[in-house]
Amino acid sequence: MQSKALIIIDFEKEWVNKDSEYFVGDISEVIKKTNQLIDVCRISGYKIIFTTHVEKNSDGAFAQNTENTEIIDTLHKKVNDILISKDKISPFFKTTLEQDLQGIDEVVACGILTNLCVRSAVQDAYDRDFTIKVIKDCCVSFDTKTQEFTFSDLKATREEVEFLNLDELIENK
Repeated sequence: MQSKALIIIDFEKEWVNKDSEYFVGDISEVIKKTNQLIDVCRISGYKIIFTTHVEKNSDGAFAQNTENTEIIDTLHKKVNDILISKDKISPFFKTTLEQDLQGIDEVVACGILTNLCVRSAVQDAYDRDFTIKVIKDCCVSFDTKTQEFTFSDLKATREEVEFLNLDELIENK
């Protein structure tokens, strides 16, 4: 029985599309580290969950049934991984995530954008009494200042949440 889950939040093509107003820049190193994280967690028997954000009634960014809401092709997603589509910031809001996490004690999280969807996932997982680890170098914000502030603020208000780099998680396995 799986007791740990990895939640990969909103690694969608919209963020890496140079023509999108939501382009976050070259995140190839983050994707590389995230693939390492996925591989380590998969080998360790974690439940693997991906989320995507879709804007209801959008004909632009994050529009439903468009290529830009698909998971980035180079990520190590497998067919049997869980894929949750959401239309709000929280991956828990009106989705199956809570049911998919039944029997899970520990959640490892990473994703795009750290200050919105990742933060919301961490806060909502905290409110549901999960042990939480955030893998900092597998998270993306538009800028370093926002990223660091989000980690700092979450750490100050959610002392139980552990913030690690990928190497630290691997060392603790």
